[in-house]
Amino acid sequence: MSIQDNAKQLPFGRRMLRALRSLVGLKNEPLPVEHVKLNRSQYKTIWNSVSVSEDNAKMAVSGYIDEDLYRQMGEGTRDMLQNYVGIGPNDVVLEIGAGVGRVGAALAPICKEWIGADVAENMLGHIRQRLAAFDNVRTVATSGFDLSAVPDASVDVVYSTVVFMHLEEWDRYSYIKEGFRILRPGGRMLVDNVDITSDLGWKFFEEHCAVPPFERPAQISKTSTPQELETYFQRAGYEAIEQVRAGLWIVTYGRKPAAPAQEAAAALEEAQAVG
Repeated sequence: MSIQDNAKQLPFGRRMLRALRSLVGLKNEPLPVEHVKLNRSQYKTIWNSVSVSEDNAKMAVSGYIDEDLYRQMGEGTRDMLQNYVGIGPNDVVLEIGAGVGRVGAALAPICKEWIGADVAENMLGHIRQRLAAFDNVRTVATSGFDLSAVPDASVDVVYSTVVFMHLEEWDRYSYIKEGFRILRPGGRMLVDNVDITSDLGWKFFEEHCAVPPFERPAQISKTSTPQELETYFQRAGYEAIEQVRAGLWIVTYGRKPAAPAQEAAAALEEAQAVG
């Protein structure tokens, strides 16, 4: 496992930091009492409550509603995924915490099928409306803790971006294990979170720390360390695990081991190419 420091340009930087700082917990106006009283693990209730309208949903997941910026950020995430795990025309791709389909709009044109999985049925409704022009888009409602509606070994790429900050640590690991289950042999998974070990990540942590304990909303953002995410990938069984540190973010990705027959075929192909 290696950590690349700012090795490739990620679609997240200070602009995204400003947007994230505008999310619940760091606004000047009082927080809705019902958001403070909810338990953090009540993901379905929390995210349905903040996503009734499309604009509300966009603000809840990103802190902005500008469509041009949404398109740019979606394309940036697409490019990041292409760089780190690869997206091919025959790939079935699933996003955990798909929101309103920001990334799906950029990926659907280049993959076989894009599946938007989200805990909030309201979010899935926005996806279906926003991505109605694509005939290779499908949505899946989750419990907030697993991907039980998705069959084993049915997906080529699983990713989750700007989502793990809202999850408890146990649920982060659960989704990484679930990603392993639904991936085909040789499939790839990528996740990210705010990196508490970076200067920007520490600033982010301190600003959230300043929110009075009894005023913290249930979905207030939490950070990760590189070691936390690496450990989840290792324990879940991934190989070829890599990490990229890029300012605010730590990105972690890995591969599900190929089946023995696939490994033998790949070795034969490589030998023939050398010969």
